[in-house]
Amino acid sequence: MRLNSLRYKTKSIRIRLFLILSITILTIIVALILMNNIILKSFFLYSKEQTLLDVYNQINEFYKNPEDSDKMKDELQKIAVNNNFDILIQKENYINVYTSNREFGLSNIEINKILEESNKENELLYNKDNVNIKKVADSKTNMRYILLSARLDNGYYLYIKLPLQFIYDSVKISNTFLYLIGGATVIISGIVTMFIAKRFTEPILELNDIAKRMAKLDFSKKYQENGAEDEINNLGKSINEMSRKLETTIKQLRTSNTELERDIEEKSKIDEMRRTFISDVSHELKTPIALIQGYSEGLIENVNSDEENRKFYAEVIQDEANKMDKLVKELLELMKLEYGGRKFNNTNFNIVELVNEVIRKSKVMLEENKIKVKFESEEEHYVYADEFYMEQILTNYLTNAIKNADEIEKEKYIEIKIEEKESTVRISVFNTGKNISEENLNKIWKRFYKEDSSRNREAGGSGIGLSLVKAIMDNYKNEYGVINKYNGVEFYFELNKI
Repeated sequence: MRLNSLRYKTKSIRIRLFLILSITILTIIVALILMNNIILKSFFLYSKEQTLLDVYNQINEFYKNPEDSDKMKDELQKIAVNNNFDILIQKENYINVYTSNREFGLSNIEINKILEESNKENELLYNKDNVNIKKVADSKTNMRYILLSARLDNGYYLYIKLPLQFIYDSVKISNTFLYLIGGATVIISGIVTMFIAKRFTEPILELNDIAKRMAKLDFSKKYQENGAEDEINNLGKSINEMSRKLETTIKQLRTSNTELERDIEEKSKIDEMRRTFISDVSHELKTPIALIQGYSEGLIENVNSDEENRKFYAEVIQDEANKMDKLVKELLELMKLEYGGRKFNNTNFNIVELVNEVIRKSKVMLEENKIKVKFESEEEHYVYADEFYMEQILTNYLTNAIKNADEIEKEKYIEIKIEEKESTVRISVFNTGKNISEENLNKIWKRFYKEDSSRNREAGGSGIGLSLVKAIMDNYKNEYGVINKYNGVEFYFELNKI
C-alpha cells in the first residue's frame, strides 16, 4: 500500500508540473484575448484617428497647392481605397466637390441629419482646430461609423467616414487567430511539458528506486551522474556517497558479526567438547577405577600373601591404568577431530606399504588369536592423505577384525584388499565371523558403542576406535562403511588417488 502511494505521489509531480505549466499558458492566452477585446479596439480607434488626421492634413495640403483636378481625384480615390474610407468634400452651399462613394455624396441632407442625431448620442474622439472626430450611429442602417468633419483652409468642408464594423471584424479575426494559436500552443506546450516533466521526474524516480534498494540493504545500483551542477545531480552524488559509506559500514558490521558468531560458536564447541569429554570420561572410567580401587585395597589389606596372587593384582591394576590412559588419549583425539581442532598433513604415499606395516605391527595379536591375514598386492597404489591418520584407520579396522574374527566353515581369517576406482582407491578389511545385526549397522560408529560389551571388555576394546574412523573420514568427505557378507563382515574406506 505504501509503495503504491509513493508511486502515486511521484507520478503526481509530473502531473502537477504539467498542470502548472498548462494553466500558466492558458492564463497568458486568456489574458491576451481579454486584452485584445479591451485594448485592441481602443488601439484601432486611436490608430484610425491618427490616420484620419493624417488624411485630413494630406487633403488640406492638396487644396493649398491646387493641381490638375483629375490627378487630385485619383489621389483622393487611392486614399479612400487604401484606407477603406468614404470621402466627401463640399463647398459651403453643399455642392459636392468630390465624393468617393455616390451614396455618401448624394446624401447631404442625410449627412446633416446624421450629424445632428449623433450630437445626441455621440462619443467625441477628437476636437481641435476645426477638426472633429466622433463616433456616429446611423439609425437608418443601424450601423456605426467614425466620422471626421473638418473645414479645409480653402473653406471647403471635408467628411471622412469609416465603418466601425471594420474594426470589430479586425478584432474578431485577431481573436480567432489567438484561439487557433492558443490551442496549438496548448497542445504543443502540453507535449513539451510532459517531456520536460518526464526528464525532470526520471532522476527523482531513479533516486527513489535507489533509496528503496538501500532500505533493503541492496547497494548495487548507483545514480548515473551527468556532470551537471544542479540540485538533483548533487543529490544523486550525495546518495551515491551515502550508499558507498553504508555498504562499507554494513560489510564491516557483517564481518564483525561473522567473527563474533564464529567466536561464540567456537566457544560453544569448546564448552560442548569439554562437557562431552568430562561426561564420557566419567562414564567410561567408572569400571577401571572401581577395579583398580578394589585390587589396590586387596593389596593393602594383604588379603592374599601369595606372591603370585599379589603379582596378579598388580598386573590387573597396571592393565586397567593403561586402558584408562589409552581411553583418555583416544577421547582427546576424537574431540579434536570432531570439533576441527586437528590439521591434516596430507602427502602422497604408497598405501600398500602402509598396509604391510600395520600387518607387521599387529603380528603378535594375529598369532595369539591364530588368525591368518590374506593380503597380496603386486602393484603400488599412491594416495593423497595424512599417513598418520590412515595408519590409525587401518589399525582400528584390523584390531576390530581380530577381536571379532570367528571360524566359519572351518575357516578363520582376515582379508585385506586394495581396489582402484575412477578417482579413488578403496581399501577393505574383511573378517570371517557372524554378521552385525541390521539395527546396529549404523550404531557401531557411535562413541562407546559395543555390540557385545562383555566380550569387548575382555578383548580390551574401548568403543572409540570406529568413532575415530568416522571422525577422520568425515573430515575427508570420502566414502567409508561396513558391509555384511555371507561368511563375515567387511569394513572399507576410500582415499583420493594421485
